[in-house]
Amino acid sequence: GDDAHDLFTKTFNPALLQRESAALSQHREEASRVLSAAAAKMHSPRLATLAYQVKLDAFTRVKKAIDDMIAQLTAEKEAEIKHKDFCTDEFNTNQLQTEKKEREKQDLLAKIEDLEMTIKELEEAI
Repeated sequence: GDDAHDLFTKTFNPALLQRESAALSQHREEASRVLSAAAAKMHSPRLATLAYQVKLDAFTRVKKAIDDMIAQLTAEKEAEIKHKDFCTDEFNTNQLQTEKKEREKQDLLAKIEDLEMTIKELEEAI
């Protein structure tokens, strides 16, 4: 994720995007004005609606881009939650196995000590 972000920030030129966006906004605004003037001259509600839609088209794209980003972030969040849950489960399983092995080790050490005592007693008896 960080490598992709670094590459994006190195190659992304927001000034170019802003210039293109400004030019498109000017064209859109001009088209909207021409359509509004024609709508007023011809008393056409359809042209007035079209002029309004042309003006709002940029906002529709921005809203879609924001909605797409939100969907992507939500998917990433769900994936991270799944991964965290998996890691937590694995950690707990590992901890339980470690405790079990530690008890087995203590039992074996006690058994070794007991057998060493038995060997010592048997050697003394001989």
